Amino acid sequence: MCDDLTAADNADFLMTRREFGAGAAAAGVVALLPVPANAAEIRGRDVTIVTPDGSCDAYFVAPAKGKHPAVIVWPDIFGLRPAFRQMADRLAQSGYAVLTVNQFYRSTKTPFVTEGQGFDDALRAKVTPWRALLTNEAAQRDAAAFIAWVDGEKEVDRKRGIGTTGYCMGGPLVMLTAAASPARVRGAATFHGGGLAADGLLALVPTMKARFLIAIAENDDGRAPGDKDKLRAAFAAAKLPAEIEVYKGTMHGWCPPDSQVYNPAEANRAWDRLLATFATL
Repeated sequence: MCDDLTAADNADFLMTRREFGAGAAAAGVVALLPVPANAAEIRGRDVTIVTPDGSCDAYFVAPAKGKHPAVIVWPDIFGLRPAFRQMADRLAQSGYAVLTVNQFYRSTKTPFVTEGQGFDDALRAKVTPWRALLTNEAAQRDAAAFIAWVDGEKEVDRKRGIGTTGYCMGGPLVMLTAAASPARVRGAATFHGGGLAADGLLALVPTMKARFLIAIAENDDGRAPGDKDKLRAAFAAAKLPAEIEVYKGTMHGWCPPDSQVYNPAEANRAWDRLLATFATL
């Protein structure tokens, strides 16, 4: 999860940009993402998925024709919102059936952030009790329900593996998803994920069968420089392919197009690596 120290790093970075006259992206303003070459025609819809713990609101989008590998997306702490719908559409245009979920469905519907709201005291106060309900066990129940749901959709090719992505707090949820259904989840990617090197998550790596991409923000790496080494060691011991890289010049949250620290060049590079990771689903 985005913590106080990383948020302070980002605030200092934005102030420096303003002081030098470079300007800063306004939170809530969604940058336009590139359209893939030969983009597929897509169709999206809001859906509700019944889980053991309630009903989850989500967004599902897929190419208008044919069957395609499914991808489950775990948003960052700001939840399912226009930026993540745009990211889902972009992935669907590249040939995937994409389910983006509201990870806080036990407590609230989306969207729950106001335009321009950063990770402030008000959001922290709201989200903290919601996040407490999303235990590792609860996340794996959710993952199993989401996988069962996408496998029942006509747009999904069940002969192909499933991919999963996560941003910020969604990073650990990706690892839990890969461990919850190793037979189905064959590709996984995390972007500025928090807490990935926790002992409980590292212990799950030998149970996974997914190819991993772990894209790390430079200021996150500065706070916990040993985490990438722990991750590399765990994946190597499990003989599981994992591309683990610190993206130079990036701040926590650099990938979503509505982020104040959105870095288009590095976000697009990370996106290209995501597509490469999912190419073998």
